[in-house]
Amino acid sequence: MAGPQNGSAPPRTNGTAAAATAAPNELEVLCRELKAKVDVFLDTPTEDEVLNSVKNQIIVARGVIDEALRRYRPDELSLSYNGGKDCLVLLILILASLPSSSCLQSSTSATQSSPPLQQPPSSSPAASAAADKPPPPPFPTRLQALYIRPALPFAEVDEFVAATTAAYHLDLTTSDQAMKPALTAYLRERPDVKAVFVGTRRTDPHGADLTFFDETDAGWPRFMRVHPVIDWHYREVWGFIRALGIPYCPLYDKGYTSLGGTDDTHPNPALKEGDKTSSSSKADGQHFRPAYELTEDREERLGRDR
Repeated sequence: MAGPQNGSAPPRTNGTAAAATAAPNELEVLCRELKAKVDVFLDTPTEDEVLNSVKNQIIVARGVIDEALRRYRPDELSLSYNGGKDCLVLLILILASLPSSSCLQSSTSATQSSPPLQQPPSSSPAASAAADKPPPPPFPTRLQALYIRPALPFAEVDEFVAATTAAYHLDLTTSDQAMKPALTAYLRERPDVKAVFVGTRRTDPHGADLTFFDETDAGWPRFMRVHPVIDWHYREVWGFIRALGIPYCPLYDKGYTSLGGTDDTHPNPALKEGDKTSSSSKADGQHFRPAYELTEDREERLGRDR
């Protein structure tokens, strides 16, 4: 599979001319392109009620992500990623937030800046504290992520996860275990991970009482769960994806609105068409409108058995 097919292609990360010195950090190049894309969206006036709500949600989510970057180094952070719409939005927001973080050292500034002028030593406490402060960690070259596959995964989901792993420079670990043993094994293999970004929203199962930062419950592997998109609504998720032209899993164009495994996930009956229309796709022998045409949060999981 060459890559995601719907929407605009992910930004290119490698140019045609060879770098004069060291090769550029491709993830940082991508992040700066995504940041510019999000900034343009935020700065473009609109009278669309949903898009204005998306702008407000982006600002809140960026604040949560920035706080996570202040609390944790890149090697202490990971992303729960399964190719679904919510964690896709979260992934784009994380990548678009990295260039603005004062907690990371840009590879560009590290390679292009001139060495500092020699200054006479100072005995002031402030100067001593500044001298003792470690430099910020370098801009990461990949973003850690964990994909916990359902027992019976969709081929389209696996293909989309593989394509976006390459496109967005993820350091992806895939597990076929249930969630708790998968997390236990992952943290055993990566003991530095202290926090995991999760794309859970308020209307998801077990999402009603979550906050932006929540420790895992008793009896589970210990880490901080970070929920930047917890208060996003269904329409806002799709408003963001479509306004920015982000490629998404093709199952969403076939009437699926919430993705699990092939044994418990079906096209959403609220999107069923009586007759074929120009915007509908055929699934299970019937025609369904695309997921982005659904508007109500409460109908999002009508295609899920659990």
